[in-house]
Amino acid sequence: MKNALKIKEALYNQCKIFVDNRLLTIQNTISEIQESLTSETKSSAGDKHETGRAMLQIEREKAGNQLAEILKIRENLSKVDALKTSNKVSLGSIIYTTNGNYYIAISAGILEVESKSFFAISPNTPIGQLLFSKTIGDTITFRTNNLTITDII
Repeated sequence: MKNALKIKEALYNQCKIFVDNRLLTIQNTISEIQESLTSETKSSAGDKHETGRAMLQIEREKAGNQLAEILKIRENLSKVDALKTSNKVSLGSIIYTTNGNYYIAISAGILEVESKSFFAISPNTPIGQLLFSKTIGDTITFRTNNLTITDII
């Protein structure tokens, strides 16, 4: 059980790093756009100037939407309890199946811990919804693949 909690903690930490890196990238993008807007104001005149500003405003809006999304993901991750175990799939569960291992937290792709691969998925994803509240021995069908749950941590 102690090793299982170490795996859970490692997966949680990898998800946290994933979110922090995305957040930093988006914040840097916003800063660069803001700098460009400021320098664009000081430079050229006419239609070219207005087009440049409009494009930067669109980019800033897109970056703002990405920022809101990553903040929401970070908030969802903060609800995960890395020390909680359950015999039913819930937020923070590690699920071992006959066709792959899953970590229910946020969508962060494939994570590696102790030479094992885990799909970090959000409970809102289609497979996350199928797995949620299932127990050991349950079978789900996802994209024509049958997955039987062999263990839940």
